[in-house]
Amino acid sequence: MKNNPKSWFYAVATVIVTPIITLLYRVKYKNKNNIPKEGAYIIVSNHLSNLDPVLLAMGQRKRKLRFMAKSELFNNKLFARLIYSLGAFPVVRGEGVEQKAISTGEEILENGGAMVIFFEGKRSKDGEFLRPRSGAMMIAKETHTPIVPACITPEKKLVKLFRKTRVTFGRPMTPEELGIDFAEKGTKDLRNASKKIMGILEQMRAEETF
Repeated sequence: MKNNPKSWFYAVATVIVTPIITLLYRVKYKNKNNIPKEGAYIIVSNHLSNLDPVLLAMGQRKRKLRFMAKSELFNNKLFARLIYSLGAFPVVRGEGVEQKAISTGEEILENGGAMVIFFEGKRSKDGEFLRPRSGAMMIAKETHTPIVPACITPEKKLVKLFRKTRVTFGRPMTPEELGIDFAEKGTKDLRNASKKIMGILEQMRAEETF
């Protein structure tokens, strides 16, 4: 399996951006050792700001993360090329995790890559958790890929300049550990797995202090 190597642009951008973002947003990481060093995995995270993909990528700089981005960002060809080189691929908003995005995600994972899914489906405007969706669990089920829970917790709930930001990674969990039933044709097991991951993120946040 391929291990989703970084492009030179991604590698250079990470080196340049990391110290700047760390300083401006006072970022600290917890349990980075939970991130697998090789093989496919899905980071499932809450979503608070446009900075979130960068924060998660900074948390594990040895691997290139791929992430879904709203399709409107790809309308400008130059900007589309830029964010694609940084790991983004498009998903149509309002349609959940649409089939093309699912197929792209499955291909990334089947080639041993790593990707991020913000499983609430959109950014939280007030910093509170939103209802989790089951798209990430669907992809994990189809590809038999472990999930790494990640919680972004900013001081005073919102990511702002010079406020402290904490990013915590949970241990990888297999689809089986999440109660995903490979023989199940419905979505109940996927919804329950999403709720279980959300419970983990809520616990991470509850344990955070500033």
